[in-house]
Amino acid sequence: MIEVVVTALRDEAQGVLGIELRAADGALLPPFEPGAHVDVHLPGGLTRQYSLCNDASETARYCIGVGLSALSRGGSAYVHEKLREGDRLMIGEPRALFRLSPDAARHRFIAGGIGITPILAMIRWCARHALPWELHYCVRSRLNAAYLHELSLLGGHVHLYADDEEAVHLPRDVGPMMCDLDPTEHVYCCGPGGLMDAVAAQGERLGLPPQRQHFERFTAPVSAVQTSSDSAFTVVLARQGVRCNVEADESILGSLERHGICPPFSCREGLCRSCEVVLLAGEADHRDYVLSDDEQRLNKSLIICVSRANSRELIIDL
Repeated sequence: MIEVVVTALRDEAQGVLGIELRAADGALLPPFEPGAHVDVHLPGGLTRQYSLCNDASETARYCIGVGLSALSRGGSAYVHEKLREGDRLMIGEPRALFRLSPDAARHRFIAGGIGITPILAMIRWCARHALPWELHYCVRSRLNAAYLHELSLLGGHVHLYADDEEAVHLPRDVGPMMCDLDPTEHVYCCGPGGLMDAVAAQGERLGLPPQRQHFERFTAPVSAVQTSSDSAFTVVLARQGVRCNVEADESILGSLERHGICPPFSCREGLCRSCEVVLLAGEADHRDYVLSDDEQRLNKSLIICVSRANSRELIIDL
């Protein structure tokens, strides 16, 4: 954990607050990859993941952008209404789950709303290394388009789509955003679930290989992870010699907490990898959004806040 101080607050757009964080002891912060995020611990036991949007070459500060959500569960509301310069917070070290591919010669970005934050860091990296990039940026209104001026100075092609400037308000067609893809070009998308689902579907229609599509989810899809067909199973904690029954209507994490065991976690939605554990035996039913297809097939680790079992027992390294 790192103690940081809020050293600057800035309105980046309507409903988007930019926050600069520096180490409380004045030390340099751990380096990060473009697209990485940090866990920010807020008062009241809240932990939220926010993407770093400044230049990854900077180690003296972290910058994040926080959109005020109408459905806030307390995190964004606290940041917008109560956070002040000089406040101290605890954060985790950066984690990179959304990365630029070293195999890509060109990068095409599709961002929706506050999904621009990890993509901005990626674009800064492209600009620094003279790599061609293109951005398709979807917002409700131009007033909500954070970092638009900075983006215009970074040397790529920026296409802005504002809902209130469209002649007809229909579900957005992502087809034009993904036309004429170069064979060496990769697509990166971050934003609302509907936008990412549309991009994934268009990629499938185009026959775009999965390794050329990259997604960062802020929230899990609307459909519930657990289903009525789920059944109970047993999880064994190898190091502790403890056996826990996981009921049909609870997660592995929930079962462990019910038994007085509190492993690290953050999002509870399978989005951040905080609660990943090594899987020693058993067959997992992977329901997360962070392990790659290859990692899930290898069956060597498990995200315990959402994933379940296809076998009657799982043995994990806890």
